[in-house]
Amino acid sequence: MNQEILRTDVSGMPLEWIDYRDAVRLYHTEQVAYTCGTQLYTLYGGTNAKSGLQTAVEVNSIIATIGHTHNPGNLRQDYTPPLNNQTLFKRDAHLCLYCGQRFPSNQLSRDHVRPLSQGGRDKWTNVVTACRRCNNLKASKTPEQAGLQLIAVPFTPTYAEYIYLKSRRVLADQMEYLLAHFPRSSPLHARLKAHGIQ
Repeated sequence: MNQEILRTDVSGMPLEWIDYRDAVRLYHTEQVAYTCGTQLYTLYGGTNAKSGLQTAVEVNSIIATIGHTHNPGNLRQDYTPPLNNQTLFKRDAHLCLYCGQRFPSNQLSRDHVRPLSQGGRDKWTNVVTACRRCNNLKASKTPEQAGLQLIAVPFTPTYAEYIYLKSRRVLADQMEYLLAHFPRSSPLHARLKAHGIQ
């Protein structure tokens, strides 16, 4: 019961990840317009007084809901997703973008390509995932000053990409759905393909 459900608006734009309780609430309040993907859960309730049958709600992996979208990616052209280490490390596929090796999260750090001490900012296009060794070697220098080279260019994810980055575990049908909403030029396509996800 810990698999998250992808909630979209009625037009199909990804909005957020919800748990099965929120999904059942949406089904019960008749806010689900349609469903996609595979059936994840069948939840049983009480007995219907009229029919004498036990109620059951089937929850799919992707549900489209009616009403206001509250999707900041649709509402504002200048929307930038919040930056945190979990989503940053996932954006960079848990690779140190200096040495190219993969590390677990607890051995990674956020590196500012242009250091804060040199006027750099804490934003998606100026941060990359770095192993502790490379981050210490780079210190408060630019990659050029430290004799290092980036293996990929940092980028700001779109809202659909950010929804993917926020997830803990994405099912194949959810991944296929999200990929259809990534820009064709997204660097995530190549990163996911390299790891056999696409």
